[in-house]
Amino acid sequence: MPLAPWQAAMITPAEDFDGAPFLRKEFQLAEGHGGVAWATLRATAFGVYEALINGVPVGEDVLSPGWSSYEWRLRYRSYDVTSLLGPTTVIGVSLGNGWYRGRLAWHGMSNLYGDKLGFFGQLDIEFEDGFVQSVASDSSWQSGPSGTTFNDLYDGQTIDARRNQPGWAEPGFDAGSWAGVRALEFDAGRLAEPVGPPVVRTGVVNPVKVFTSPSGKTLVDFGQNLVGWLRFTVQGEAGQSITVRHAEVLEDGELGVRPLRSAKATDTFILSGGEDFFEPTKTFHGFRYAEISGWPGTLTEDSLEAVVVHSDLERTGTFECSNELVNKLHRNIVWGLRGNFLDLPTDCPQRDERLGWTGDIAVFAPTAAFLYDVKGFLQDWLLDLAAEQKAADGLVPITVPDALKYCPQPPEFPKLESSALWSEASVWVPWALWEAYGDTTVLENQYESMASHTRRVEGLLSDTGLWDTGFQFGDWLDPDAEPDKPWDAKADTGVVATTCMFRTAYITAQTARLLGRQADAEYFEQLAARVQASFLEHYVSGDGTIHSDCTTVYALAIAFGILPSRAHVDFAGERLAELVRKNDYRVSTGFAGTPFITHALTDTGHADEAYRLLLEEGCPSWLYPVTMGATTVWERWDSVLPDGTINPGEMTSFNHYALGAVADWMHKTVGGIKPLAPGYAKVLIAPVPGQGIDWAKTSLKTPHGTIRVEWRLDDGAFHLEATVPEGVEADVVLPDGEPRTFQGGTHSFDHRIVAANLNNQGSR
Repeated sequence: MPLAPWQAAMITPAEDFDGAPFLRKEFQLAEGHGGVAWATLRATAFGVYEALINGVPVGEDVLSPGWSSYEWRLRYRSYDVTSLLGPTTVIGVSLGNGWYRGRLAWHGMSNLYGDKLGFFGQLDIEFEDGFVQSVASDSSWQSGPSGTTFNDLYDGQTIDARRNQPGWAEPGFDAGSWAGVRALEFDAGRLAEPVGPPVVRTGVVNPVKVFTSPSGKTLVDFGQNLVGWLRFTVQGEAGQSITVRHAEVLEDGELGVRPLRSAKATDTFILSGGEDFFEPTKTFHGFRYAEISGWPGTLTEDSLEAVVVHSDLERTGTFECSNELVNKLHRNIVWGLRGNFLDLPTDCPQRDERLGWTGDIAVFAPTAAFLYDVKGFLQDWLLDLAAEQKAADGLVPITVPDALKYCPQPPEFPKLESSALWSEASVWVPWALWEAYGDTTVLENQYESMASHTRRVEGLLSDTGLWDTGFQFGDWLDPDAEPDKPWDAKADTGVVATTCMFRTAYITAQTARLLGRQADAEYFEQLAARVQASFLEHYVSGDGTIHSDCTTVYALAIAFGILPSRAHVDFAGERLAELVRKNDYRVSTGFAGTPFITHALTDTGHADEAYRLLLEEGCPSWLYPVTMGATTVWERWDSVLPDGTINPGEMTSFNHYALGAVADWMHKTVGGIKPLAPGYAKVLIAPVPGQGIDWAKTSLKTPHGTIRVEWRLDDGAFHLEATVPEGVEADVVLPDGEPRTFQGGTHSFDHRIVAANLNNQGSR
C-alpha cells in the first residue's frame, strides 16, 4: 500500500534518562471509517531503538536501525502492525546509544555522530473507507526512564529491575510524571530504506559446563565462541547485583580479558526482589565464557542461556568431508561469519574495535556468498562505502562506515591513502556478488564507485607504473612477523599493491563492458595492460623469479592472472610449491596471500601441496587452532601459543573471518562446485581429490535451484554424483581431465584413479 508522506520530526527526550529513555504516544483510532485495513509503522533513530505497539514488539529485529554512514544514510525499517492496534493505541519506543552515540574504535571516543539520542517514526493507518490516519513523532510525545542505567556496545549494559515500569507501552499507563520531548534538526533526505536484512536473535546456546576457576570465580562455558548476550530469569534480594563478564578464551583457568583491550564487556543486573527477567538488548558481546558473580543460590547449566545475534541471513551453502578436523574448520568459518555479519561485515565482534574493515571482506566475499545469501547485506554496506568514498574525493576508507575519520591518529601514523586490498573492496565485493548471484544491479549501483577507485589508484602509480609508494598494509599479519609488527611481511608491499591494482583494473574493465560502457572498458583494459607491463619489467626477473620471492607474491601473481605466458605461470607454480614444501607445509602467508594460495597451487597442478597445506596441524596452519580447541577463526595463526598462553600482540582476536577465506577453495576444489556463468547459470563440477580426504559432500542453493555434489574414493575408484537444477548446464571434469556435459537432473560418474596420479589433478 502507498504510505503517507513523512510528517514526523526527529524527537529527543527532554531529559537523557541515563542514555536509555522510553518514549510514548497514546492516541485514539479515528472513528467513523470502518475497521482498520492495514497499518504500517516506519521507524528509525539516532542510536538504537526497540518499538512496541500496545506492549507488543513490532518486529523480531534488535539493535535497529544498525550502523550505516549516518551522515548520508539513516536507514528506517517498516513493520506491519495491523493486528496490534486497538481503539486506544500506544506506540512505545526504547532507545539506546548504539553506534550513533556509543563508544567506537580504540580511541575511547563516544558521540562521534552526535550527542543526542533521537527517534523518527510514523504510523500510517488506512481504514476500510480509504481514510488514512497518521501518527508521527512530534512534540506531543512523552519521555521517561527505563530500567537501563548504562548501555554501550563495547562496555555492556546495566539494568536495575527496581526501576522497571510495567505497562509503560500499554493503554492506561499513568505517565503523568513523565517528561516531554523536543525536536532535533534533521534532514529527512538522509532517510534510506534498508537493502539488507535486520539483526535478529537467530538461536540460543546452552551452557555445557559451570565450574570454579583457580581464583574461586564462577565460570560458564557455552562450548562455542558466539556473539550476542545472556538472558535469564532469577529471583533474589532487592538491590542485589549480578555481574557478568564475557571473554572468548581462558588463560591459566581464568577469564582471558586482555585481548578485549579497553572493552569492559560487562553486564550488571540489579534485582527487584521479585522474579526478574533480564536480557541486555542494547549491547552485544563476543564470548564463549562468562564469569558470573552475585548469583543468588546455585548457578547451574539450566539457569541461563546465550542468545545468538546477527543479521538475518539465509544459509545457502554446505560442505562436509571425511576429515573431521576440516569439518570443524569449516564450522568455525561459518560461526565466524555469523558473529561478524552483525548489520555490517566487521573484523571482530568482541574488543574495542568491531569496525567494517574493507580488507577482510574484500577477500572473504566469495566465501560469504557461498555460505549465506549475503546479496542484500553486502549491497547495503556497499552503498555506505560509496557514500564515504564520494565524500572523501574518491578515497575508499579502510573501514566502512568510517568512524576512524573522527578519531585522532598519533603523529607518527602515516596519512592514509587508498590501500591495496583494503580499498579494493569497492571493486572486488561487487564482482563477487555478480559472480554469485548473476544480478547486474550491484554492478550498476556501484560502477561509479568502482571506476572512481580505479582512477584514483591510477593517479597514485609512480613513474615506473607501479603502485609502490605510500603506506600499505601489504601482506598483513605475515606469520613470520613479530607480534607487534603486523605490517612487517616477507612480501614486498609494491608487489602486493601492483598485483591488486592489475586485478582491480581488469575487473573494472569487465564491469564497464557488461554495462555497455565501451569507452571505459577499453580505457581500463589499457590501464591493466600498462600495470602488467610495469610489473613484468620491474618485479619479474629473466628466470621468472618474482621480487621478494615468497609464497604470497607467487600466489597473487597466479591467482590474479598478471603473468603473461604459460611459461611464467608454470615457473611461478613450481616455485610456489617449492616454497610450500620448504616450509614443511606450514602457512607462510598473511591477509593478502592466504585467500589465494591454495587456488594458485591447484591451478598450476600442485593439488598435493594445497591439500597438505590445508591438512597441516602444526603452527601456523588452518588446523592448528582447531587442534587447540578453537570454535571460530582466529585473527592470528597463533592467537593461542602452543603452551596455552595468549599471543602477546596487541591485536589478538579469536573471531576474525578473513583467514577463513580458504573455504572458497574447499567449496570449489574439494567440493567441486564452480560457476561458469554468473549466478551459476552454468556450472563446473570438478572436484580435485587429494590425500587425506576420501569423500566430500557439497551443496549450494543458487538463483536457479540447488546444486549438489558428492564424491568418494574407494580402492582407487572415484565415484561422483552430481545434481543440478533443470535448465542449468553442467560441465563435469573427472580426475582423467576429460570434460562431460549434462543438462539438469542427477547424474553419476565413475573413474579409476592410478594411485601415483592422485595428487597431480590440479591443472585444468
